[in-house]
Amino acid sequence: MGQLDASIVTVAFPTLQHEFHASVGSVEWVALSYLLVLICAVTAVGRFADMAGRKLLYTYGFGVFTVASVACGLAPNLLALDGLRIVQALGAAMLQANSVALIATAMPPDKLGRGIGVQGAAQALGLALGPTVGGLLISLGGWQWIFFVNLPAGMVGMLLGWFFLPRSRLLQQRTQFDWRGLAAFVPAVGGVLAALSFGRDQGFGSPLVLSLAGIGVVGCVLFVAQERRAGAPMVDLRLFSRVPFAAGVTSGFLSYAVLFGVLFAIPFLFDGGLGLPPGISGLLLTALPAALGLAAPLAGRLADRVGARPLTVIGMLLTGLGLLAIAVTHEDIGVVTGELALIGLGLGMFTPPNNAAIMGSAPREHSGTAGGLLNMTRGLGTAIGVSLSGVVFGWGQAHATGSAGVRDGVAATAVVLAALAVLAAVLAALRKPTRPVAIRAPARGELHERRRSGRRAGPDASWRPATVGKRQQPSGSIREHVSDRQVR
Repeated sequence: MGQLDASIVTVAFPTLQHEFHASVGSVEWVALSYLLVLICAVTAVGRFADMAGRKLLYTYGFGVFTVASVACGLAPNLLALDGLRIVQALGAAMLQANSVALIATAMPPDKLGRGIGVQGAAQALGLALGPTVGGLLISLGGWQWIFFVNLPAGMVGMLLGWFFLPRSRLLQQRTQFDWRGLAAFVPAVGGVLAALSFGRDQGFGSPLVLSLAGIGVVGCVLFVAQERRAGAPMVDLRLFSRVPFAAGVTSGFLSYAVLFGVLFAIPFLFDGGLGLPPGISGLLLTALPAALGLAAPLAGRLADRVGARPLTVIGMLLTGLGLLAIAVTHEDIGVVTGELALIGLGLGMFTPPNNAAIMGSAPREHSGTAGGLLNMTRGLGTAIGVSLSGVVFGWGQAHATGSAGVRDGVAATAVVLAALAVLAAVLAALRKPTRPVAIRAPARGELHERRRSGRRAGPDASWRPATVGKRQQPSGSIREHVSDRQVR
């Protein structure tokens, strides 16, 4: 639902501009206000969910998101719509911070990749349907219906979550929330994103943009200092001492930058470079999320067998290959559509195994925080990808005019995004290779011996003592990072 809402709103920009007689920059804040609050809140909400319960916040998140969506559809002006989008973003943060964490705690360790793969397919489906559904709703009922459509979906989600989701049983001890960390985190993220947003229009050397960037840098320094000395930090920086976690988060950030950079640049190619109408452009663009949605569940299943490392590395290399192909060959509609499908295939191979490896490498009592960080990287990747692509596209377009300039801008953007994809592949390769280990069911005599001696089965043919307060899990593949977690 969140991905569908994000892609639907972008389709409504021209309608909102005409409806409220506003500039393009003013209309962009309908999306930017939502994105800023989501990025700033999702990690804090994940940290709070680790203490209060993930099911509770996830279910209430549906309620907040649904009520705010209806209110957005009733907004009388653009300023009110921006304010209501902030409330909607708070509900979205409650959903996104807990979705992956709920999967990570509910799925058996040997099926974690499969579960996250299904979630990746659902997100890709929402992203793919957004332009089509949004265009249809706007044509039939006006821009208000892109928000009203969330009412039935939100009510169903809230009821299903209340009755079917398991209660959180691995909660952190309730401590005072790290409000100082949050106070430093908001200007850190907000300053950087605002600088990127205004930099495209006013120039990155303007006093306003430099001031915003300075606020962001100072906020980052204060946030890191606060989290290091806080007794119960909002973000446990010790998570980044784990190579699988740090490599996964960083490469995931780059993958989202690549994805949304492509979604930003390719419509300009279809419209200004190839002269296609918007309806056809939107249909062709769905080749990317459609391929991602098909590959994601298969990659999740395969990751449970072969591990995350080969799939994530190959996936980002395929993505880079598709981008380089666009940079070289971008004048034939069929060829470009195939290149988009190759990019989607690569991202589909990368995302579920990477997300599963991130969640598997974090202690289970920190899964809400890890899920919040995972979703925060999606928001940051979205902002950086769009902003960076806008700057590179403008630079490449300046050397020519008309459709030739558009094609040059897209080619330059594709090269830069390909470099980011290759860098993500290098980071993904830093993970240790994993090898799945078959788990043999204990024979009858072994089971009797275990009950008599207080020992239980390990992942191999031998037995090892049970550890008090610990739960042993099979090692190998995604599962090796889920072992030895506190059970309270």
